[in-house]
Amino acid sequence: MSDLTSVIVTLFMIMDPLGNVPVFLSILKGVTPQRRRAILWREVLIAYVVLLIFLFLGKYVLQILQLDQETISIAGGIVLFLIALRMIFPAPGSLYQDTPDGEPFVVPLAIPLIAGPSTLAALMLLQRSDPGASLQLLLAVTIAWALTAIILVAAPFLYRVMGRRALIAMERLMGMVLVMISVQMTMNGISTFLHR
Repeated sequence: MSDLTSVIVTLFMIMDPLGNVPVFLSILKGVTPQRRRAILWREVLIAYVVLLIFLFLGKYVLQILQLDQETISIAGGIVLFLIALRMIFPAPGSLYQDTPDGEPFVVPLAIPLIAGPSTLAALMLLQRSDPGASLQLLLAVTIAWALTAIILVAAPFLYRVMGRRALIAMERLMGMVLVMISVQMTMNGISTFLHR
């Protein structure tokens, strides 16, 4: 159960729903509140389908590329570390702030804000590290996605209650935890490589 909890927390932090709340609201600012809720549900469901596709087909991609488990672990750790740094020290002017007004479809809400390259890479890494735990990983993905979906659908309410500063503080905290997870992942990959 502790492994399952660890996977859920890792995936949840990579999806970064709290950090995405202001971005989602900014992108949907020109949409009526009723339509905004429908768009949010549609986008989180699309993201879930994409996550499931990568969960069950990602291992075949890794087999085709002939990648070793330790290589994936080290690369995944580096990617997560860079993502965590971006969460802690965000660059001025986000890529998604320039999204034109209107109703987005798939991009950028479902992909890459929820089911981004980092989340998909983490799924392939987790699947490769323990091929026999597909059902457990499916459960972890579903729970992490459900928590993310709840937060994003409740984005307008959260933004009013917590405010921008509290959301930013939460994102920084999540980034710090993700730094530690990424370092551990990299160290595990290096250790496996040195002892094989």
